[in-house]
Amino acid sequence: MTFIRQLGLYIFAAAFFFAGVTHFIYDHGFAQMIPQWVPYKLIIVYVTGITEWLLALLLLFPQTRRAAGWATAAFLVIVLPANIYAAIYGIPAPWSEGTNVTALWVRPLFQPLLIWWVLAVSKDSNT
Repeated sequence: MTFIRQLGLYIFAAAFFFAGVTHFIYDHGFAQMIPQWVPYKLIIVYVTGITEWLLALLLLFPQTRRAAGWATAAFLVIVLPANIYAAIYGIPAPWSEGTNVTALWVRPLFQPLLIWWVLAVSKDSNT
């Protein structure tokens, strides 16, 4: 694995792990991003935070890296509707009282880049 790819892997994993931490710090803000008709919002927020921790850790090990990369890409696709919902309905970022509408659309538009990033840094695996 090249130095740049390895650096990208560690940056992604650290950022993804930190994103999982924010699910516990700003749990009610993340819950607002889930439509009203969905039950157990806080449980969903906590489970997604823990999932981000686990995926970030699994990305670090060569034995699990490729599978974790694909699982992370799938996870990013699965949570995309929540980001789109928040952008459409003007739900502020979980850590904010109000967020510019343009900023709200950055998250879902940035998602394909995150998917490409995790797949690019996780494709070189020993298994």
